[in-house]
Amino acid sequence: MKNAPHNIYIHVPYCISKCNYCAFFSAACATPDWDKYTADICDEIQFWAQKLGRTDVPTVFVGGGTPSLMPVACFEKIMNTIRNNFNLLADVEITIESNPGTLDAEKLRAFCAAGANRLSVGVQSLSDEKLKFLGRRHSVADALNLLDTAQKMGLRVSADFIYGLPGDEVADVINLCEQINKLGLQHCSMYELTIEPDTPFGKMNLNMPDNETMAQMYLAISDTLNIPRYEVSNDATPGNECRHNQNVWDGDAYIGIGRGAAGRVFMDGIWYEQLGNGARFEKLSDTARAVEMILTGLRTIRGCRLTDTIKNVIDMDWARNNPSQVQINDDRISATPNGMLILDEVVVKLVK
Repeated sequence: MKNAPHNIYIHVPYCISKCNYCAFFSAACATPDWDKYTADICDEIQFWAQKLGRTDVPTVFVGGGTPSLMPVACFEKIMNTIRNNFNLLADVEITIESNPGTLDAEKLRAFCAAGANRLSVGVQSLSDEKLKFLGRRHSVADALNLLDTAQKMGLRVSADFIYGLPGDEVADVINLCEQINKLGLQHCSMYELTIEPDTPFGKMNLNMPDNETMAQMYLAISDTLNIPRYEVSNDATPGNECRHNQNVWDGDAYIGIGRGAAGRVFMDGIWYEQLGNGARFEKLSDTARAVEMILTGLRTIRGCRLTDTIKNVIDMDWARNNPSQVQINDDRISATPNGMLILDEVVVKLVK
């Protein structure tokens, strides 16, 4: 029996330098051994092909780190290994993450020729002063140039932004959204600055906006940005959502390739959690997998599919009695706008 389609996430753990807020699995490395990295990634791809067979692949997402630092020849070899071992669907979405200043028009064209058809750009701010505070190495001009270059090539383009920095007020977020509206983007991610303990920011005593101000900023994004929200932190015009993320949030299977990558593999009717370096895995209980799907599904506007397994772990009476926080429509349950503001609290009450 052929296994279900699997999306593929590939992690590139290298950066020129670590940003002040970053808690992702990545390392500043000026001269990575790209040949060894590529060989290891290809070995993992072949490992999963042996386990799953020639499975359909709807999406490939190359994240990091800074994947745009990768030599195009390495990306090409990785993509060829996927093509040789899996069945890339005709409309496959292949995303590569990038940082401004690491990718010029020539290299971007080469990535596209090797298969990339969607670019995610880590802009983070449209203020040079704030970029410096965040520890970014690029300028606003660098970011705008890369966005313009990618858009002129006809790529699907997304840009990441961070809001809620120390000293930020609601007016700052409104101003950021108004600037974004002028960029012609069809997708952007708006991330609230989160202070993680083992980061430079975590070692500082930063005066962050309070929870009420953060909530007002979140609401201001919906009111000001002319791109509709489709997930807690993601906005897109209809048809330009990130299909890879949508598939993962909706509970579809995905393989994590590379150090620091996670995956949820569905093999012979059983869910598995990938451990450590991808090629190790262990069985997930139906209950644990259902709770994961609730956590990811409720982050989206369309909500979580109400399968029988998920109904078994949800307090349906609580859901029906709290229509201001969650709503049930046919085969899905979703958080209301009010529920989105207190999503962690909603999930705690919703799951038995």
